[in-house]
Amino acid sequence: MSDHGIFGPSSVTWRVMGEPILLVGGLRALLMQGLHPRAMRGVLQNSALMDPQEAWSRFTRTTEFVRVRTYGTSAEVERAGRRVRKIHARLTAHDPDTGTTFRLDEPAALRWVHVGEVDSYLSVARRAGVRLTDAEADAFVSEWRRAAEVVGLNGQDVPGSVAELRDYIDAERPGLRFVSEAAHPLRLSLNAPLPLLLTPLKPALPALTLLAFATLPRWARRLYGLPATPVGDLWATATLRTLHTGIGLVPAHVRYAPAARRAHRLMAA
Repeated sequence: MSDHGIFGPSSVTWRVMGEPILLVGGLRALLMQGLHPRAMRGVLQNSALMDPQEAWSRFTRTTEFVRVRTYGTSAEVERAGRRVRKIHARLTAHDPDTGTTFRLDEPAALRWVHVGEVDSYLSVARRAGVRLTDAEADAFVSEWRRAAEVVGLNGQDVPGSVAELRDYIDAERPGLRFVSEAAHPLRLSLNAPLPLLLTPLKPALPALTLLAFATLPRWARRLYGLPATPVGDLWATATLRTLHTGIGLVPAHVRYAPAARRAHRLMAA
C-alpha cells in the first residue's frame, strides 16, 4: 500500500505511537481533558462512559479511532473523522456557570482536548525513555496538526512546536478546574466496568490511573485535589522507565499491535 494516511513511515508519530507505554499517555490525556469545564461537561452530559453496559464498547470505539487516525489510509482516516465530526456537530451540553448551551464541536474545547492528547503522548514517551531529540519532539507536535484537522480544527490554530504547546497550556490554566459534578477518576478506577474476559486485569486499573495522575504537571494534580511534590515527579519518571524497559524485553511480535508492527516494517524499508 502506498497510501500511508496522514503520517507515514518518515514521521516521528509512527515511531512513537506504537509503544505500549503510551497507554499511560492515553489515560493522562483523558485526565487533562477533564480539567476543561466545557470539555468535561460535554462528556458527562452526552457519554455513557461509566455505564457498565456501554463503557467498554465506547472505549473500543475510541481506541479504534486513534488506531485509524494514526495508521489508516487517507480514505479510512477521512471516514473516521467524518463520523466523529458528525457526532460532535449534533450534540450539545449545558454550562451552568454561564447558563448557556454549547455545541461539542466548539473550537476552544476541541483545541484543549487536542493539546492534552499531544502533550500527554509526548511527555510520557520522553519520560519513559523513548529517544527523541528536541527537533523530533517539535516535529511530533507539528505532525499532529494533521490530526487536529481530522476532528474539524484548523491545523494552524493549534500549537506546532513544544514551545507553542507550553505557551498554550500556560495561557489556558486560569480557566481550568475539575467540575464538582464529575466523579473523581481515581475513585472510578476502583470499580471500572470491564467485560468478563478482562476482569483479571481489574486490579491493575487503579495503579495505572495513579501512574497517569503522577505524570500530570503539579498544578494539574492540585486541581484534582491530589498531592503534588517533586518526589511524585521522580516516582512517575522512574516507574515509566522501569515499565518501558521491562516491556522492551518482550519479543516485538508480541509487544506491538499489528498496525504498529506493519508501521515498523515500512519504516525499516
